[in-house]
Amino acid sequence: MEINATFLGQAVAFLIFVVCCMKWVWPPLMNVLEKRQKEIADGLAAADKAKKNLELAKTSSAEALRNAKIEAQKIIDEANKQRSLILDKAEQEANEAKQRILENAQTQIESEYNKAREALRAEAINLAVAGAEKILNQKVDSKSDQEMVKKIIESL
Repeated sequence: MEINATFLGQAVAFLIFVVCCMKWVWPPLMNVLEKRQKEIADGLAAADKAKKNLELAKTSSAEALRNAKIEAQKIIDEANKQRSLILDKAEQEANEAKQRILENAQTQIESEYNKAREALRAEAINLAVAGAEKILNQKVDSKSDQEMVKKIIESL
């Protein structure tokens, strides 16, 4: 192989090309590659962080849901207790009201009974007095007395 001026010219041209590439082309390419690597690494780190945050959010939401269910059950239980208390109280008040109504009705019945009894007693006395008056006004014989008693009984 002969080394001649063409070969040396090509070698010098190639060497100038390599130096120029190393000085003006290679650094911007390396900067772009480094930026891209950094962006990819940051993206992966952000994805990992987001995944961890998602897991944490899932865990905390599950905990919050469980706590909410427990709290809702407590509220439901308390409402059922209140409902039972209200129903028991209403039933007791209804029984008391029923008892008062029955007592009032019994008192009214007794009062009406006594009034009717007194009215019947007064009527019986009036009838007895009227009968005695009629008997005394008529002559005294047994036949007329029996007729008078029959009339009095029929008028009752």
